Amino acid sequence: MVSLGCTLPQFLREQSQEGEGELAALLTQIATASQIVSREMRRSKPAKLSGLTGEVNVQGEAVTKLDHFANSVFVQAITECRLVCHIASEEMEEVVRVTGDCSSRKYSVLLDPLDGSSNADINGVVGTIFSIHRHREGMGHETSREAEILKRGSDQVAAGYVMYGPGTVLVYSAGKGVNGFTLHPEVNEFIFSHQNVRMPDRGTTYAINHGNRIHWSSSTEKLVDHFSQKDESTRRPYSQRWVGSLTADFHRILLEGGLYLYPKDHKRPDGKLRLLYECAPLAFIARQAGGRATTGMEDILDIEPTQLHQRVPLIIGSREDVDTAERFYQDEVVGKEKSKEK
Repeated sequence: MVSLGCTLPQFLREQSQEGEGELAALLTQIATASQIVSREMRRSKPAKLSGLTGEVNVQGEAVTKLDHFANSVFVQAITECRLVCHIASEEMEEVVRVTGDCSSRKYSVLLDPLDGSSNADINGVVGTIFSIHRHREGMGHETSREAEILKRGSDQVAAGYVMYGPGTVLVYSAGKGVNGFTLHPEVNEFIFSHQNVRMPDRGTTYAINHGNRIHWSSSTEKLVDHFSQKDESTRRPYSQRWVGSLTADFHRILLEGGLYLYPKDHKRPDGKLRLLYECAPLAFIARQAGGRATTGMEDILDIEPTQLHQRVPLIIGSREDVDTAERFYQDEVVGKEKSKEK
């Protein structure tokens, strides 16, 4: 039994079973990259990384200097560990195949290198989200880069996130529960701080961007009204919480329970968040902690991705709260089908 207070490398060594040493090494390298990003964000004069680069990424979003910096740090760190064949990032249009022989490399990594980067210039919380898949033998050729990455969330070997706030916290799961580590700035080590995290079955808060209300579907409006109504048996009304960084909003719900929603709407019928870089890795963690993640109609971890930068609706959080939300969306579909029959 690994005790609280040990370092991340110690924890990984103790937890790793036979054949998992390379996964532990990869997770250690990801942690090292996050330490570099965290250190840069704590500098007293971070002006050189403030603002925009003037570029636009594949998502059509303005790239901040911190976006570019974080992406470069993680891609370089993952490349140097020589355990990964392919890297995909929200900031890169195409999958990168790491140079060298991939026949002995076991993993592919997907990244959102700086989630919520617009918060950085106002000293707000930002994060990194990562997903690790097993590299399939015979899939290392140039023509198969996307095929190597387009896998269901249930196929992930490990997933996690790093939250850069008042403290830097790394949370991950390798399919055996969820554990968290807090960066000790004086020794620059991640220290085991959150053991076997379990998400409460029901929460008391929900997170949604009310600025999009004009675009909401009727099911989203009814759902938010439901959580705003008083009912002591279900501890309603729920409080509204919205940081604007998926990592931070999810971290609160992971620890305290509740519901996060970025549903489809009239403006974004396919949803806003990226399946491979954001939704699937957090859904993996949610399931390991006893929670759920859905589009409203389909479990996030069951989706067969068809595009590298595919967007989907996301409803994630406590099991009972997600079940409730899902009923609203499914009832709307059933209602429309009945109307057509008439």
